[in-house]
Amino acid sequence: MVNYKDLGLVNTREMFKRAVAGGYAIPAFNFNTMEQMQAIVMAAVETKSPVIMQVSKGARNYANGTILRYMAEGAVAYAKELGWEHPQIVLHLDHGDSFELCKNCIDMGFSSVMIDGSTFPTRRTWPSQRKLLTTHTSST
Repeated sequence: MVNYKDLGLVNTREMFKRAVAGGYAIPAFNFNTMEQMQAIVMAAVETKSPVIMQVSKGARNYANGTILRYMAEGAVAYAKELGWEHPQIVLHLDHGDSFELCKNCIDMGFSSVMIDGSTFPTRRTWPSQRKLLTTHTSST
């Protein structure tokens, strides 16, 4: 299991707390390629804006969790090379459709996941979310 902090990533808890207190929004961008990731990081550095780099289930399957983990670690290093001493970057799974996918992403170093239970029967949605929350909060 890889802890997101070891990759230089942050989670959204404090990021959102500061945004609410400061009255600003945090941009979130889905990315599929290294070039897209570079553009996101360059814009975040230029504006000194916290940023959420989102990965869809399809992108996660295409790129592989290991590759995405190293891309995220590289994004943090790249932001530092560009002069941002303490980059605020989140790696987020957007609309994960199963507990297993979300758990795998957490284990690979993602600092945020969203389980989309919209296709689950209602009786299955809450237990999956509760299980994921319990698993994630015990690992942070």
